[in-house]
Amino acid sequence: MDLTDAIWHILNFLAPAVGTGVSAASMAKLLWRSELKAVRWLRLCAIAVGAAATVLIGGLVLLGHDGRIATYAAMVAVIALSLWWVGFRPFRG
Repeated sequence: MDLTDAIWHILNFLAPAVGTGVSAASMAKLLWRSELKAVRWLRLCAIAVGAAATVLIGGLVLLGHDGRIATYAAMVAVIALSLWWVGFRPFRG
């Protein structure tokens, strides 16, 4: 595998994390506009994508194969938890 193939392989591996993280952050910012007024959209995206990418890498390491449904389910749960933590946790002051 040459460098170009390796880069495409990594980008395709991380595409579900980026797509789901950006979509979830955008929908959260749109639906809870007044509650998330103080939180920047880029911060929401960065935290959601970072959490999702971490879960994808962890799923690859633990399960030995990418694209498992359990990994995707954990990715969605961690994205929701991370968005809640940034925007709605108590005493976030």
